[in-house]
Amino acid sequence: MALKRALISVSDKTGIVEFARAIQKKDIEIISTGGTAKTLRDAGIKAMDVSEYTGFPEMMDGRVKTLHPKVHGGILALRDNKTHLSEAEKNGIKFIDLVVANLYPFEKTPSIENIDIGGPSMIRSAAKNFQFVAVVTDPLDYENIAGLIQKNGEIDLDTRKKLARKAFTMTYQYDENIERWFREQLNEPEKLNLHYEKVDSLRYGENPYQRAAFFRNPENNDSNITNSKVLHGKQLSFNNIVDGDSAIELVKEFKEPTAVFIKHNNPCGVASNKTIENAFLEAYEVDPLSAFGCVIALNREVNEKIVDHMKDKKMFVEMIIAPSYGKKALERLKTRENLRILETGELKLDMFKTDIKKVAGGLLIQTKDTYELTEEDLKIVTKKKPAGAEIKSLLFANKVCKHVMSNAIVLAKDSIVTGIGAGQMSRVDSVFIAGHKAGEKAKGSVMASDAFFPFTDALEMGAKLGVTAIIQPGGSIRDDEIIARADELGVAMLFTGRRYFRH
Repeated sequence: MALKRALISVSDKTGIVEFARAIQKKDIEIISTGGTAKTLRDAGIKAMDVSEYTGFPEMMDGRVKTLHPKVHGGILALRDNKTHLSEAEKNGIKFIDLVVANLYPFEKTPSIENIDIGGPSMIRSAAKNFQFVAVVTDPLDYENIAGLIQKNGEIDLDTRKKLARKAFTMTYQYDENIERWFREQLNEPEKLNLHYEKVDSLRYGENPYQRAAFFRNPENNDSNITNSKVLHGKQLSFNNIVDGDSAIELVKEFKEPTAVFIKHNNPCGVASNKTIENAFLEAYEVDPLSAFGCVIALNREVNEKIVDHMKDKKMFVEMIIAPSYGKKALERLKTRENLRILETGELKLDMFKTDIKKVAGGLLIQTKDTYELTEEDLKIVTKKKPAGAEIKSLLFANKVCKHVMSNAIVLAKDSIVTGIGAGQMSRVDSVFIAGHKAGEKAKGSVMASDAFFPFTDALEMGAKLGVTAIIQPGGSIRDDEIIARADELGVAMLFTGRRYFRH
């Protein structure tokens, strides 16, 4: 159905003159309001005032101008309904085929006077009647819609439906901003509205008998698992996504070439090196047994040497994630039919973001821990001072520890993890597991703990393993006792003042 008439009423005038000029070339009559009509006329575009069309003046300081049967009847009338056609003719109602509108910027300047009434009403009317009416609310759509009109003289049904969905999204977000403002004025509890769009239905959840789906925040533009591009492999599973998230968030902590191996949402191998291929091999050698069926993340391009390592070690890998891939390396990786290959683009820490954790019937929201611990943050509390190389290792181990499930213990030497103890109810048990994983590599390692030592037992076990220096938050009522024991054992100890619980 060819477009004959458009109603244009916009607060944001960006691109409106060019759009109106383009559609008027197709002999579309334009009805407009106040400031919009003036903007169009000043640009030499013919536009009829709404008050001229309705025969009813704008009144009450512009509060009432489009709330009229001739406006909403012209938008809402069903063109294939004889009764609607008859009533429209009887009452002098002309069909409005296109509504172009956006709203007063309430979020930027919240006040009662900036609550738009006529705009949302027109937008909702047009969106409801998308079978016959197109509604354009976003200036970014002007060029495409104008092109369709110039080419075809009309806008196809599928496009009208998409525009209607976009319009309803605008109005509910607008209403949410108003509702939030009223809550603040009344000192009522904050209401959290989370709007996520479905990415895909998953084959199953954590286990085969659980149904699952993957959703993303449409306003999220960070480098993360949600925005990664799948280049090859089977559909991502629930557990792939969880492990992939852990892998990316850990590898983003490092500026130097770094490789991370994740198994069951915990790192089982992490290493930094001057070259990414050496970091990859060193990270694998931390715990080859646990690396079977792992997820790998790197913060540099994957090259053929990495593919060679995977072949030489006969690695079974569920997924590999990197900013980019060399052409030959990608071709070779794609020969592994079941390997998921993800590309993140440039990796960087997402500052000022929030973490969300679910509990039955509710959500917990917290700011994301993006603080980068430096040597200036460290407080040496023992008589023995760590050497420069040890401090580098301690900072490395501390970064990894931040991403290990509590209670967390990480052993490291240089910039290579030697052992990890994760998720134990007792910190001593985590030290024991880290030592067991490290074996002889524990000797000469440093140790990072995600929280303070409540007793001397974990310290003593670390010293027995051959640990030379320890980094921990401090803050225990027994700190003095623990420091004294470290002095007796000849172990250097540093306090950070920052705890890293991860549940």
